[in-house]
Amino acid sequence: MRQITEAQVLALAPNPAAAGNGKKISKNGGFVRLERSADDTFYLGECRGSGKSNYITTADFIEPDAPVFRCLCPSRQFPCKHSLALLYEIMAQKEFQTCDIPEDILKKREKKQARAAKAKEAGADGAREDSGENPSAGEEAPKEGAAKGKKASAAGKSARTRKRKKQLEGLDLAERMLGELMDAGLGAMGGTALSSYRQLSKQLGDYYLPGPQRILNRLILEMEACQRDRDESHYDNALEALEKLRALVKKSRGYLSEKVENGEDGPDNSPLYEELGGVWRLSELEEAGNCLRDVRLVQLSFHVEYDEARREYIDIGCWADVSTGEIALTCNYRPVKALKYVKSEDSIFGAAQVEAAMRYPGEGNCRIRWDHALITEVTREDRRALRALASRSVAVEAKAAKNLLKDALAGPVFYRLIAFERIGRTDAGPVLQDEKGDTILLGDFLEKERTTDRLALLPDDRFLEGQVLLGGFYYDRRARRLLLWPLSIVAEEGIIRLLY
Repeated sequence: MRQITEAQVLALAPNPAAAGNGKKISKNGGFVRLERSADDTFYLGECRGSGKSNYITTADFIEPDAPVFRCLCPSRQFPCKHSLALLYEIMAQKEFQTCDIPEDILKKREKKQARAAKAKEAGADGAREDSGENPSAGEEAPKEGAAKGKKASAAGKSARTRKRKKQLEGLDLAERMLGELMDAGLGAMGGTALSSYRQLSKQLGDYYLPGPQRILNRLILEMEACQRDRDESHYDNALEALEKLRALVKKSRGYLSEKVENGEDGPDNSPLYEELGGVWRLSELEEAGNCLRDVRLVQLSFHVEYDEARREYIDIGCWADVSTGEIALTCNYRPVKALKYVKSEDSIFGAAQVEAAMRYPGEGNCRIRWDHALITEVTREDRRALRALASRSVAVEAKAAKNLLKDALAGPVFYRLIAFERIGRTDAGPVLQDEKGDTILLGDFLEKERTTDRLALLPDDRFLEGQVLLGGFYYDRRARRLLLWPLSIVAEEGIIRLLY
């Protein structure tokens, strides 16, 4: 019988409430019939519902790491609470009678396999066309189809070239605005002038420049806040946004000009591609060589932040690679205008076994993404591996963080696993000390939850000695120093999350 863990159920649930409701259904004996196929790929449950008729819910595990759920209930959640309850029944190893796989399920499997085969064949044909290969001997290439394909390809390339030229025009506009601001100072953005900058932000969107547009929005928001409360921290944040915008405009101009001059087409391994409006497909990331094969990742931290400049919520997970100790991020973007259409993510207190994880271009903690993953329990061997891979030197990691963070286009936090001798308290706050005696002050990043306070709530002081910390290096502009944001403690017997 199939083995299911609670971590897998929580990873599949659309939200914690749905998982909780599914657990209650299972615990209260909501199913009157349980069946499974002899090959263990199909599970069925008949569940009592609020209506007159029972609900039939099924789980198809023909792809073990991407089960397909179906239910006759009217819920719009997916998977619904009845599907999750069926998983809890499997997890509890309840008795399932053997059944045949229904004919409609077999037909749906066939259609899905046919679609996958067709997509694979189309991809192979595209690769053959791109490489300039000729059809096999004895085959005559359809001239009309080839002509249409070449015409469509040429039209697409021409459209992308026009878009790049339009982006360069937008960068000219942004550069003129930056020149005016540098001459007049940020004070020139005050009062009625802010409305003209808001209009400029809309124009940058028309020029296909979402990256510069977001940074300009952030600059405007900080100046608006500064006018309201006269807090100088907003002015510092506005200066940081201005520096970032200036660097992005400068680098983007060289990047786009080279693309247009050389007639280059399609995505590349520059993070500027995405900043300037490009959208990566997983297949493109794989073709660009940004694929990690057969990786095991442990989520060590999770938080949700709201980006007012983007008008989006971002679900951010920090994952440690068990084989390398490197920290990568998953970022689930949920625009305010589409919240009801985009599923929110939640903490995963488990490990993801991923056959193919795609890595986005960039420095530091790169973003990763995958289609399917098998969620399992974190083992003692996983924790031992991460502890062994943690850095032993605060000084080395602090230097690497400074080199990364001084790049205006880098992310604001650099996450690392660091082995520490002890964490103690000083008048300035909590301090981490490594085995060499080097120290760094711990701090709370921006307006996030105060994880430093939670260090005092640990169940045992031994977790403050001889352990491994997942921490985020960041530069505190007010303190004018590098600080370390504590997120999780990896002990041999378990992982303690300070932010989850």
